[in-house]
Amino acid sequence: MINKILIAEDHEMVNISLQKVLEELGATEVKYMYYCDDALTSIRHALNREQSFDLLITDLYFDEDGQKQLIKGGIELIAEARKLQPDLKVLVFSAEVKLSIIERLYNEFEIDAYVLKARNDARELKNALGEIAKNQRYFPRNLVQLRKQKNAFEFSSFDITILTLLSDGVRQKDIPAYLQKNQISPSGLSSVEKRLNFLKEQHDFSTNEQLIAFCKEFGII
Repeated sequence: MINKILIAEDHEMVNISLQKVLEELGATEVKYMYYCDDALTSIRHALNREQSFDLLITDLYFDEDGQKQLIKGGIELIAEARKLQPDLKVLVFSAEVKLSIIERLYNEFEIDAYVLKARNDARELKNALGEIAKNQRYFPRNLVQLRKQKNAFEFSSFDITILTLLSDGVRQKDIPAYLQKNQISPSGLSSVEKRLNFLKEQHDFSTNEQLIAFCKEFGII
């Protein structure tokens, strides 16, 4: 059962929304902190009083306002909190959409749930908290969708070559010379342009830069 919850979030309106959701779920004790340092201090004090928190809900990014802080972000807070209380359950509530970062939170920091700040996030929060209460990890729908998107299309070695060249700063018009030198076919500029246009169309991108950023994000190049 999740009764005692600590929220680390620097935006007041988000805190109000979280409070409403938690009240609907029957949480009996909720504490809010706007700074990561204060959140960690609260965890330490609760442990010293043998009244530890059941769950930490934290954002990943906190705006700087001139007040000196040792812990400046949610990832560092999670790491430090788990050093103090290894069994502390953690739900990350953030606008971060990069798959590599979200997967790192699950794999390296072993968070219990991730909820994206977006439309219908109140429903996602309720679902996540319900799973955590059952000692289950919660994987958000957008993470499943991103994984499907990553695995749905298979890039060829030719695709990876031309995308890597573009990523390294080689101009599109100069790619054929590299392909010809390394006996890679097709090597014509028209073939390169057609393939890049096809890849952008498949992934709903309008520029090479968007396509390259996507491939870097998913470790394709």
